[in-house]
Amino acid sequence: MITMPARKPRRSAAATRRTPLLLDRAATKRRLADDTYDVVVIGGGITGAYAVLDAASRGLRAALVEKDDFASGTSSKSSKMVHGGLRYIEQGNVNLVRHSLLERHRFRKNAPHLVHRLPFLFPILEKEGIFDARLAKGFEGLLWTYDLVGGWRIGKLHQRLTVPEVLAQAPTLRAENLKGGLMYFDARTDDARLVLTLVRTAAALGATVLNGAAADALLVQHGKAAGARIIADGDRIDVRARAVVNATGVWADQVDAMADDGHRPQVRPAKGVHIVVPWDKVRINCTVTVPIPGRARRATCTRWGNSVVLGTTDEDYQGSVDDVHCTREEMNFLLEGANTAFDGKLTPDDVVGSIGGLRPLVGGKEGATLDMRRDHHITVGATGMVTVTGGKLTTSRHMGELVVDKVMTVLGRKGASRTAKLPLLGGAGYDAEAVAASGGIAAHLGERYGTEARFVGDLIADDPELAEPIVAGLPYTKAEVVYAARAEMARSVDDVLSRRLRARLFARDASADAAAAVGALLGRELNLTEDEVDRSVAAYLADVRHEKTVLLEGAAA
Repeated sequence: MITMPARKPRRSAAATRRTPLLLDRAATKRRLADDTYDVVVIGGGITGAYAVLDAASRGLRAALVEKDDFASGTSSKSSKMVHGGLRYIEQGNVNLVRHSLLERHRFRKNAPHLVHRLPFLFPILEKEGIFDARLAKGFEGLLWTYDLVGGWRIGKLHQRLTVPEVLAQAPTLRAENLKGGLMYFDARTDDARLVLTLVRTAAALGATVLNGAAADALLVQHGKAAGARIIADGDRIDVRARAVVNATGVWADQVDAMADDGHRPQVRPAKGVHIVVPWDKVRINCTVTVPIPGRARRATCTRWGNSVVLGTTDEDYQGSVDDVHCTREEMNFLLEGANTAFDGKLTPDDVVGSIGGLRPLVGGKEGATLDMRRDHHITVGATGMVTVTGGKLTTSRHMGELVVDKVMTVLGRKGASRTAKLPLLGGAGYDAEAVAASGGIAAHLGERYGTEARFVGDLIADDPELAEPIVAGLPYTKAEVVYAARAEMARSVDDVLSRRLRARLFARDASADAAAAVGALLGRELNLTEDEVDRSVAAYLADVRHEKTVLLEGAAA
């Protein structure tokens, strides 16, 4: 058995469960059909997840429906940073930074197993860098502002580094123009697991949650939104509710149009892309920010285990919101930026995974998306439907709180939010230092499930074969696939490999090799037919081929 070291927990019935929370799909659909809810949230990304959690924690009868899988849109394809945002200080939006840093602190308290401190390094170069020694003095002023408005809560202030100290963090960084560096501290998270944990915490508090449930119409009574008609597994279900929330991100205009035939589009998608290369090709121990040649932009290179994630964000996007991938051109400029900054030569053959996602910005159609503000927008339409757009992952808890404040107004009820101090499942009693010291599979599970890792460990204790790796070269176990099916509402090979395990991002080809084994485990757990398993495996393999085609052959995304 795998046991998790723990400290004295903060009180939370949802976060200190003695038995695993098992989510039964058939029973969930029956509840959606039979019950009447105070609020139904449409959209299972980070914003919808926090909205349903906030509603459930206030005692509302709440439901959430998601057309695909939890976090399958933007919320599994973010930069994975929980941060205040230095760029927003540069834009003069200090209030957003101050509030974001407070929310970062709350995330680290409520989900310590999922949100981890991360050092960020800005090299100071004599030329061809983001800034030279003269500009570095001004930039250090920004870092002092960052620390003073809330960065200090992470436990460390920014530092000025010497050349040897920079090279200790990034030994392959080109040293010929290096004059030193500046380091500050933020945080990162596995965005998909964070969303899933929010949804499951809401379910532990009584919310009804369902993925694979597409809303194709609003229910309206006496001119007011009264629920949503969904299609789940071929079944049409009327989910009756006294209030409706549209938290569908870049799809928000489509849902708003269900309520108002004259709705004018408000969302302007901004595309962000990331690629993954093996750590031994770059060998950095933190996040290093580097320039992209010929562009007034920065790229970030972040170590993640035995991988490095290279990314940038915010390019205007005009294509399909349902088919977003990193393109060959985007991959090439990320590789070019890395090759300019680091010794060695990264090539497309070194790219083991990639993602492309869309941020749902709200504003005019003119100007660069990079310069647009990141404030959220919450509106109440003529039918009373509450729509939330914009914002960012770091402020999602507060967005959820404000959304439910609007819902309470629609319902004519009162009740304060509880989520600022509400631990998520696996967070109460979690001791990061003890988990890290435990090493091996216990540390791996602890950093993904927190104190709930014991439930995955119980599966292994009952069947030691489940301790075997499921994807070559990655630490994920067969037990995690079983747990995903029983407790995390995974329905398909893609649900498991793309979001429950993140294997597709960190080892795309190896994940494809594991698809059949994952399908077999899901088939056994979910009582799928052989044809259903084969279709799930084939769909995953087709998606991976399409991703590689867009990435390597330059096909349209």
